[in-house]
Amino acid sequence: MIGGIIQKKVAEDIYKRIAVSSEKANRKAKDITIVAVTKSFPVSAMISAYESGFTVLGESRIQETEQKIEHYPYRKNTELHLIGHLQSNKAKKAVKLYDIIETVDSLKLAKKIDLAAKNHKTTQRIFFQVNTGDDPAKFGASRDEAIDVCLQISELKNIVLEGVMVIAPFTKYKKVLSKTFADTRKIRDNVISHGIKSCTSLSMGMSGDFEIAIEEGATHTRIGTALFGSRK
Repeated sequence: MIGGIIQKKVAEDIYKRIAVSSEKANRKAKDITIVAVTKSFPVSAMISAYESGFTVLGESRIQETEQKIEHYPYRKNTELHLIGHLQSNKAKKAVKLYDIIETVDSLKLAKKIDLAAKNHKTTQRIFFQVNTGDDPAKFGASRDEAIDVCLQISELKNIVLEGVMVIAPFTKYKKVLSKTFADTRKIRDNVISHGIKSCTSLSMGMSGDFEIAIEEGATHTRIGTALFGSRK
């Protein structure tokens, strides 16, 4: 990996690891969407990702995305996800920039996005972020409030709740990660059972734990460092 440019053998290795994890869980690798995390890398990384076959990209900061997207030639063919924390006063900009906002963690923020989407005459796709690992360093709603908030969000007219997202605690213990991901899957399943049939996606796992996340049901996994190398 040189300067955020994806090497062919690196991409092939990621696909192989996903295939192995999927097989362990009796799943199909084609059902896993890689969100190539290009945050903190130059626009050349976005271009490299797209030209390497990764058409779903993840960015974390609105200002950075605004600057890079002007020089990114494949926007119309790319699904762009916001995977960083979103302040409610930036909802308007987020609606204009991203296809999916993965980090909606409160009804207040959802209402801001709903209003912004209405004014922009669009429907915003979102994931609901939960802090299933009870990590004080992470954003996300508590597991206890998740269902109630999701039900209220589902009543908003300009939002489609498409999935649940979690950022797992930073730990080397597989049991902790597995439980976090399994509990998040149960929350997603519970949301569906309450009648929100659109909530089928499950965004879990990053470069260090995506294989565990896939074994526990992730439909989307956010991979940056393993594709592009370390950030400065």
